[in-house]
Amino acid sequence: MNRIAWLLLAFLLPLAAAAGPAAPAAHPPGAAVASAHHLATEAGIEILRQGGNAFDAAVAVSGVLSVVEPISSGLGGGGMWLLHDAKSGRDVFVDGRETAPAAATPDKFLDAKGNLDPQRSQNGPWSAGIPGLPAMLVHVAEKYGRLPLKQSLAPAIRIAREGFPVYARMANGYAVKRQVMDRYPGTRAVFSPGGKPIREGDVFRQPDLAATLERLAAQGFDGFYRGTTAKRLVAGVNAAGGQWTLEELAAYRIKEREPIHFRYHDWNITTAPPPSSGGIALAQMLQILAPYDLKAMPEAERVHMVVESMRRAFRDRTFYLGDPDFVKIPQRLLLSPDYAAGLRAGIDPDKATPSNLLSGQPTPLEDEETTHFSIIDADGNRVAATQTVNLLFGSGLVPPGTGVLLNDEMDDFALKPGTPNAFGVMGYEANAPKPGKRMLSSMTPTFMESRDKVVVLGTPGGSRIITMVLLGILGYDAGLEAPQVAALPRYHHQWLPDVIDAEPKAISAEAAQALQAMGHTIELPPDRAEGGRGSSHVWGNLQTVEWDRRANVMRGGSDPRNPEGKAAVLAQP
Repeated sequence: MNRIAWLLLAFLLPLAAAAGPAAPAAHPPGAAVASAHHLATEAGIEILRQGGNAFDAAVAVSGVLSVVEPISSGLGGGGMWLLHDAKSGRDVFVDGRETAPAAATPDKFLDAKGNLDPQRSQNGPWSAGIPGLPAMLVHVAEKYGRLPLKQSLAPAIRIAREGFPVYARMANGYAVKRQVMDRYPGTRAVFSPGGKPIREGDVFRQPDLAATLERLAAQGFDGFYRGTTAKRLVAGVNAAGGQWTLEELAAYRIKEREPIHFRYHDWNITTAPPPSSGGIALAQMLQILAPYDLKAMPEAERVHMVVESMRRAFRDRTFYLGDPDFVKIPQRLLLSPDYAAGLRAGIDPDKATPSNLLSGQPTPLEDEETTHFSIIDADGNRVAATQTVNLLFGSGLVPPGTGVLLNDEMDDFALKPGTPNAFGVMGYEANAPKPGKRMLSSMTPTFMESRDKVVVLGTPGGSRIITMVLLGILGYDAGLEAPQVAALPRYHHQWLPDVIDAEPKAISAEAAQALQAMGHTIELPPDRAEGGRGSSHVWGNLQTVEWDRRANVMRGGSDPRNPEGKAAVLAQP
């Protein structure tokens, strides 16, 4: 955390002390929604006003994001949602991750020399896994919601049919990916109607996607995974050179899993289990850091300790984590405080620990792809939901007549052991593709709960998701509120490449010099590293909401890096 944030904290704490003690409230005074697009947040509030709960609102928010953020997520992708049911007190992780088609064996992604072919793993029909998000919407609505799916999806259907203004991030992303997207007639029909590519300010209408959403709303699971939509998806993928079957679509199933629970200082943390790597990595990092008084440390020493915790967690991610339905994960060991103590013992407080097998490649950015939203309702139900199509506009392929932009999640498998994927992370047998297997993810939807606060948070960002959530937790632990947490500067380390990547103002020039003297390599922004190849822009899109039990108020924080995002609070009538 930089000096500005700590000064802000120093200002906030005396105010909190002056207010005096108060008993924590038993129920929230209203609801709060934060998402990456104002239309999605407004849809969630609309459904809450209609009598829906947080889970109905989540379906509405997700549905609208699937329409207005094709750059980030959609019906052709998947998601990982963390739910808390206030009545039962139960937390559940709902796994809507994509699955590998049977034909997508590792050899399909290699070139003639046996090297990983990014064109196959990141673009087009072979890059796409079987989508999970439509099944997620049906599952959550039917099992946890109050309202019919048709009602919760109505805002998404309306916006898909009537259109919305194309914003700069979407137009710029399309310009980057257009060469790939223009290969496919179904994609051209959506994004270059009449041969005219979308531009900022255009009204973007998606009648085929509206019809697909209507079939899903009316028929539930069968409205997407069987019948008209399924036939069009399979036909479109196979016509583009891929190999899907109707049977694979119909066989897709949502998985409910037990979340990861652990304690950090005064907080109970609930987060994502495998096939997300986020929860285990988050628990390892926080348990390594738990004995330290980070607030009292000089900046360079604090960043050093946090980076060393990141390094060790990402090393374990590489070798041990995958789909728990296919591989045995030593989860109990990896989550053990004793194991964390052993990792901590290997940290030299004055010197960086070199990572092995340095690739020498910078960590690619993923600020626009993937999306997250957070919700707490007036009953205390809560949702932390992260969903994605993986890279920018996913595979770039829209099967004709569906409006569904397919993901490119196959790149998240270890398609060639020991070879980094688009995010610079690598894997081995634990994350190798097999028919029906779910690829490893970094999605880290998370709850924090103390006597005084309930917090929901998460973010997009590829492998950076985990470290952004870590820094968000540290911000809340330091006393910051939702808007300040969403705005915190960020830095990241993922074992390989052995580099600290930092946003502007995340690390002071003085601290950077001290870290370099310790042996760290830092990719500084150009204004601090003239001529360097550091990040020239910020990353992430953190969305968080909190219920302050002491003050009995709701707050939301939508990442100021994203001008389309919005946090909104709905007061209880």
